[in-house]
Amino acid sequence: MTATSGHAYAHPSNMFWKLLHNSGCTDVRLRPEQDVDLPRLYSMGNTNIVARPSKDAAELSKVESAAGTPILEEKIRKCRPEAVCIVGKGIWESIWRWRYGRSIKKEEFHYGWQGDEQRMGRTDDWAGAHVFVATATSGLAANLKPPEKEAIWKPFGGWVKMRREERSSEKTAEDGSVGT
Repeated sequence: MTATSGHAYAHPSNMFWKLLHNSGCTDVRLRPEQDVDLPRLYSMGNTNIVARPSKDAAELSKVESAAGTPILEEKIRKCRPEAVCIVGKGIWESIWRWRYGRSIKKEEFHYGWQGDEQRMGRTDDWAGAHVFVATATSGLAANLKPPEKEAIWKPFGGWVKMRREERSSEKTAEDGSVGT
């Protein structure tokens, strides 16, 4: 459905827009056709690790997904976001495979914030983007119940909301409209 509509996470059973809102990343629940508004409204972007459409990450080969990692890293270097949210365990496993040349071990994987050594897009003058690994959102990814997915997404949404408030406070202080 995403491929035919031209908008991200467009299938009605996909929980992305609901999770984005319920986690606190957005103040309203957006519709898939509003994906183009994310940068302007929320300073958020959206990209894929593989350019071709698929129903879910399981349709992408390990080689294909891993091959998209350097392209993703370059996009991150160019845009320099504070953080990136990797949507889906399988996508993070692909990134890991490309970086380390092996599969991630069960004890090495966890949802949520990854350590500083996992930052993406590093350059000589930039430490890279913090990485948050969230659950897949496809309706086909039924290994976790919706409340479990929401619990995993909450820390990312909380961080996004906190940073938005901090930037707003900083801008207000820079404008001189507080304490004058």
